[in-house]
Amino acid sequence: MPNPFRMKARWLRIAAIAMASLALMAQPAAAQQILRDAETEAFMADMSGPLVKAAGMDPRNVQVLVINDPEINAFVAGGQYVWVHSGLIAAADNVNQVQGVVAHELGHIEGGHVIRSAEGMKEATGITLLSLVLGAAAIAAGGAEAGMGILGMGQSAAMGKFLAFSRAQESSADLAGARYLSKAGVSGKGSLEFFKKLQNQEYRLAIPQDDSYGRTHPLSGERINVLREVYSADPAWDKPMDPKLEARFERIKAKLIGFVSEPNQTLIKYPESDQSIPAHYARAYAWHKSAYPDKAMSEVDALLTAAPHDPYFLELKGQVLLESGKPADAIPPLREAVQLTNQPLIATLLGHALIATEDDANFAEAEKVLRNAIARDRENPFAWYQLGVVYEHRGDIPRAALATAERYSMMGQDQMALRSADAAMQGLKPGTVDYLRAQDIAMVSRAAVEQKRKKK
Repeated sequence: MPNPFRMKARWLRIAAIAMASLALMAQPAAAQQILRDAETEAFMADMSGPLVKAAGMDPRNVQVLVINDPEINAFVAGGQYVWVHSGLIAAADNVNQVQGVVAHELGHIEGGHVIRSAEGMKEATGITLLSLVLGAAAIAAGGAEAGMGILGMGQSAAMGKFLAFSRAQESSADLAGARYLSKAGVSGKGSLEFFKKLQNQEYRLAIPQDDSYGRTHPLSGERINVLREVYSADPAWDKPMDPKLEARFERIKAKLIGFVSEPNQTLIKYPESDQSIPAHYARAYAWHKSAYPDKAMSEVDALLTAAPHDPYFLELKGQVLLESGKPADAIPPLREAVQLTNQPLIATLLGHALIATEDDANFAEAEKVLRNAIARDRENPFAWYQLGVVYEHRGDIPRAALATAERYSMMGQDQMALRSADAAMQGLKPGTVDYLRAQDIAMVSRAAVEQKRKKK
């Protein structure tokens, strides 16, 4: 559900070069910071799982991830990934509103809209090219003014064609999302509430409400009118939200606000007078971010008093201790959190704490923990970095180089990945699993480096 105002501006800027839009659509996820958090990812998977199943997809193959961006936005950009902006979560009033947004984005995935956008661009580009030919012919025949008019009308027609195609996709995703919510037994009230938030933005920006022509999305009012009839007739319309899921959402929202917002803003939103779990969570992150470890730990202690064995409260305690220069004290709560969840992101934090003690006795456990973490989540550059530190500490330079190659490859630093992979192959036995992996990284990275060189 991309922000209609931002998306409109993007498309208008590239009206004359419609084919560039494929790269533009793929850009946001790569350019913005992905927020990895064990509790958030577990919540997103549980919250979206019934909707994913209702859409006929396997929850194991669909990921709902959060990126650090204050805009109220969500999008898909290829693959079975739904990207949700941190600003959307902060703006949502309840979990049902987020479910409505995710259902809509799943509609884009099921409809193959990212891939099919090429169809709309192809039609728009065809119109543009035809206008270029006709315009050039008119200019060559001496009708410069007529020729320029043809060029201008051609671009306008091309943009109109593409925008109409985009609006059709959005409407299709709206109705698909409604089907998923219904099949999953989730009320559509949250979806309507969120569209009303977007409509309020349109009012504030003085966007005319009588015609959606010239926009990538239908007007929110148009969407509300259509969906209200669909949702209100659904058996799930009056179904209440799952209270446990809503409580988890309030925690996620609070910790996210505490992490991404300025600390003073967090403390205004969650004042000391608020003694709820979400408020303690938000203030813990705000104080930790402000480098007040004692105040942060006081909030963490309040959380653990309420739930002594909550793995995510234990994770936060370990994080605060580790990042306050007390890695040995961080190990027990992190160990317990890993035992309770077997979550690779928390395991990576435990591995970091073990290494940070600089105690030789802890490095064997660190290697075991990190290897297990990577086996469950290979897409974690920091885990590879920590594992490389372990290998280097024990003098296994080839595997340290391979871990570094994995990290650089994941970060898109192809030249550094190539150098590290080549270095790894110098010391690894040919034909082994590690050697073949280093060879694969080297081959892919060398091709990427060569491609970049040819473009210069």
